[in-house]
Amino acid sequence: MFQLGKAIISEDIIEKEFVCNLSACKGACCIEGEAGAPVTEDETEILKEIYPKVKPFLRPEGIQSIKEQGTYIKTAQGELETPLVNGKECAYVTFTENGTASCGIEDAYNAGEVDFRKPISCHLYPVRIQDYSEFSAINYHRWPICDDACTLGKELQVPIYKFVKDALIRKYGEDWYTELEKVAENY
Repeated sequence: MFQLGKAIISEDIIEKEFVCNLSACKGACCIEGEAGAPVTEDETEILKEIYPKVKPFLRPEGIQSIKEQGTYIKTAQGELETPLVNGKECAYVTFTENGTASCGIEDAYNAGEVDFRKPISCHLYPVRIQDYSEFSAINYHRWPICDDACTLGKELQVPIYKFVKDALIRKYGEDWYTELEKVAENY
C-alpha cells in the first residue's frame, strides 16, 4: 500500500489489469450481489432531484421499486445504497436489446437530460473506496463475475488505475491523478 494525499491505495490498483468486457458478463455487476450500489450523502440529494428526468429511462419494475423504497435506501448498518428490484438487480438498471445491463441514470446522462453520470461507486468499479475519519482506503474489489474483465485487461495491458481514470479524476481531481500516474511509473 502507498499513500497519496489522504488516500491509502492498494498496490493492486497499479499492478492488476482490468477492462470491462460487457459482451462476456452482460453487466452482471448491476444484477448480482446482495446490495444496491453504494451512494454518498451528496448523491442521495442528487438522485432525488434528477429522478423525474431519469424515470422515463427506467423499466416499470425499477420505477415500482423506487416508488416503494425511494430513490435510495439506508441499510440496517446505516449505509446508503440504490434500491433493488425484488432483492436482485439495481432499480436503475435497464437492458439493451441483447440483454446487457445498462444504467438508466447514465442513459439519461448520455441523452443530455441530466448532468449526473451515475453514482461514483459505479463509475469507479472495480475500485472501492472506504472513507475513514483521517483517510480513505482505495482497494481493488475482486469478484469472479469480472474474470473476463481481468482477462481482457491483461490482454490489452490496461492497469486498473488507467481503466478508472475518469472516475478517479471525478473523485479526487486532475492533480491527484497526475500524482498517481507518477507513482505508477516509478513503481
